[in-house]
Amino acid sequence: MTQSSNETGTVPRWWFQGVSRYAWMVLIVCALGWLFDTMDQHLFTLVRGPSLNEILKAKVPAEELDATVKNVGGWLTAVFLLGWAAGGFLFGMIGDRLGRTRTMVLTILMYAAFTGLNALVQAPWQYALCRFFTAMGVGGEFAAGAALVAEVWPERSRTMALGTLQALSAVGNMTAAVITLVLSAYSWRYVFVVGAVPALLVVWIRRSVREPEKWLHAKEVAREGRAGTEVGSIRALFSTKMLSRNTIAGVLLGTAGVGGVWGVGFFLPDLLGSVMKPVYAAAPNILALPEADRAAAVTTAVQALKSKVFFVQQIGAFIGMFGYAALSQRIGRKPALALVLGLAFVAVQGAFWGVRDPLSAYLLAFPMGVFCLAPFSAYAVYFPELYPTRLRATGVGFCYNSARILAAGAPFLLGQLSRHFADPMDETMGIRKAATIVAFVYFVGFAGLLFAPETKGKPLPE
Repeated sequence: MTQSSNETGTVPRWWFQGVSRYAWMVLIVCALGWLFDTMDQHLFTLVRGPSLNEILKAKVPAEELDATVKNVGGWLTAVFLLGWAAGGFLFGMIGDRLGRTRTMVLTILMYAAFTGLNALVQAPWQYALCRFFTAMGVGGEFAAGAALVAEVWPERSRTMALGTLQALSAVGNMTAAVITLVLSAYSWRYVFVVGAVPALLVVWIRRSVREPEKWLHAKEVAREGRAGTEVGSIRALFSTKMLSRNTIAGVLLGTAGVGGVWGVGFFLPDLLGSVMKPVYAAAPNILALPEADRAAAVTTAVQALKSKVFFVQQIGAFIGMFGYAALSQRIGRKPALALVLGLAFVAVQGAFWGVRDPLSAYLLAFPMGVFCLAPFSAYAVYFPELYPTRLRATGVGFCYNSARILAAGAPFLLGQLSRHFADPMDETMGIRKAATIVAFVYFVGFAGLLFAPETKGKPLPE
């Protein structure tokens, strides 16, 4: 059995007590898969600026370079979100049809390989190609891992286990910040080379993780051809009124969080770069360098600060994601999600208008991390509770990744608005005004909450 119980018959006081060693091993493996997944995602967000500067500087006039980098960066981020969605749809269905474990192996190999290949790109189209296929692996891994943990862990511990799975993604983000801090002084290309390392995790998964009993049972029932037992079908997500309602609500909730983070939240390093570039350029230690070396020194200093601020943001993210799981156990999934969506909107406005120097960046990045990433814990906890076993990975993948398609316009819109509002007298003004507008995507989530079901205290649908 994968779900152990306390042998005395009493219910353990804490969620982590009385859980089998195998269940813990599954959580660790899935958490590492998702941790490395998010690490690979954010290696890109942290070196997006300097990598595009290097690729585009010989092709774009100097006075247009900053705006062009932001615009192309928005396009690449949109491509990433579309690839993420494509992978989520494809591997979500594969996860229900071929199994959670096989799907994790395929997706981890995919995102690790194409992150490594990103080190070789020489043009924006090559960059976009690598980002798209990396994102396909990224999008597929989460649905399989979340379904696996949900089906292996006991009911009483499931919420906190899934919250822990999502919270540990922040550790992947922190790892990306450390890697970037250490290696970006040499080259952003080395950063992507390190992103290929997670492929080694596949060996452990293949040797240690078996398919969950719930999935094996659902597969057997489907094989017998019983009515209403279709496995891994997007069409089946809309086969009943309840499933249709759950799916539409999930897509709207996902759009709010994904659009908010990828359309605004993860562009805070870009704002910080625009704020600090002239400050560092005028610093005495930079001016003391030979003129030919100053630009590189400024870039290195800005990148180091971005990595440190991003690290602080991810400390907040860990607290926010773990905190959402605990709060949702106490007050319910829907009230907790409404609270964090509203506070995420406030945190984005505060950060994008309040960041003026390194101290303000550290202070405002933390609450932005708490509230902008907390909704992702809701997706790990809540989405698996909306679907029966035969559709769980498909449903989680569909909600998460339909949201990415809808949210893919957010970073593109941010880039376009940044150019529209660009002010030659203040390089930061364009992105500040653009972020104010794009952040309204959080209110899409409130529409989803109007008809989303409350699942607190209910068993997983079979």
